[in-house]
Amino acid sequence: MFDRPRSGERAILVHLNLQSEGQYLRKSRHYLQHQHSQQQPQRQEGEDLQEFQELALSAGAQIVEVVQGTRNAPDSRYFIGSGKVEEISQLIEQHKAELVLFNHSLSPSQERNLEGALKCRVLDRTGLILDIFAQRARSFEGKLQVELAQLNHLSTRLVRGWTHLERQKGGIGLRGPGETQLETDRRLLGNRIKQLKRRLVKVRKQRDMGSRARRRADVPTVSLVGYTNAGKSTLFNCLTSADVYVADQLFATLDPTLRRLTLPSLPGESVVLADTVGFIRHLPHDLVEAFRSTLEETSQANLLLHVIDSSDEEHNAYIEQVNDVLAQIGADTVPQIQVYNKIDLSGAEPRIDRNSEGEIWRIWLSANTGEGLDLLRQALEEHLLHDVVLGQVTLPADQGRVRALLYEQGAVSEEEHLQNGDYLLNLKISRNNLEQIQKREGITLEFLSEQEELLARHA
Repeated sequence: MFDRPRSGERAILVHLNLQSEGQYLRKSRHYLQHQHSQQQPQRQEGEDLQEFQELALSAGAQIVEVVQGTRNAPDSRYFIGSGKVEEISQLIEQHKAELVLFNHSLSPSQERNLEGALKCRVLDRTGLILDIFAQRARSFEGKLQVELAQLNHLSTRLVRGWTHLERQKGGIGLRGPGETQLETDRRLLGNRIKQLKRRLVKVRKQRDMGSRARRRADVPTVSLVGYTNAGKSTLFNCLTSADVYVADQLFATLDPTLRRLTLPSLPGESVVLADTVGFIRHLPHDLVEAFRSTLEETSQANLLLHVIDSSDEEHNAYIEQVNDVLAQIGADTVPQIQVYNKIDLSGAEPRIDRNSEGEIWRIWLSANTGEGLDLLRQALEEHLLHDVVLGQVTLPADQGRVRALLYEQGAVSEEEHLQNGDYLLNLKISRNNLEQIQKREGITLEFLSEQEELLARHA
């Protein structure tokens, strides 16, 4: 047993190129998104290592050495071979390192064996990401979610902190404390997990109330999704004049933020724009589960803006990773528009790309310089207007209740009183609200003007 330092940022990074990594990771519950990794193995290894270094820097680590190696399969005892263990041990002594970070998912026994051999704290990729999330969480719900994920991860590794007590020893005063301490810790840990889950249920109910209120008011929701550090928060700030924290680091923004975005062509003239946590390759399963309630805000959105770093050569691989996570949280059926950001770095021109059916597919812009933001607003209006009914309708004088309901919804843009006492109304109303009014009053409103003509007028 060794005394772990209470702090320390000098870290040695360990990354192995495993020839059987695809098969190994498919068996690991922490790497559910690795199904595409065998397509371009050599390039992916470089991506993984670069991203791992960025993760370590985002956590505040001072990287003193990077150790790489190749194995056919992970070693059951140390994950790495005994030769690498000796090499890392010498580097720890040479650089006075206080932490060893593995770019892999380690089993509890492997972490314990490595710490015993290296006499140094050992953290795997999942533990590193959890530490970053713990630093970034600001809201009450975010802190609860991170703590729950950390405790779920710790529950399988609890024994490693009490290896000196795990066996009963003979002699006076040395009997029994090991098993007693472990069982006490397990019970306390389990109680805390149950408590966190109960609190999250209450927070989730509050969030659902807000979502239901927006749906009743028929306010469309647009969620920004994308790989971490793609520029979502910068774009969010540009569109809403918000002050969300922005930094050139992974997971700079963790807690979801909601703001209103004004779009004059829509009923109510606004939508709710949501900035969500960025995704990453091999996002730990514990985090996906813990943040499921927050990510459900994405699955309930009317539209997803998939923000992509157009200047990154590997953006196609990142698109696949984001779509994998969206599928896990049930958001893969939500309509999506790809937003290719950072054209000021890639050299592309601001534009809108359409598919074979004439629907908007991609938008090229720069949130940093503002180029193409007008195209994005135009695309949002065009997409959301498909759920809007525009036109003129005549109401008899005795249908004043229907007229009042339309005014309550903010659906009447112009009104004219006809000579026979009827009302001629220009309406702009969501299809859902219109159907509710017609069903409640038992009527069918007949529109006089073609909606396509009015849609073209607003385009």
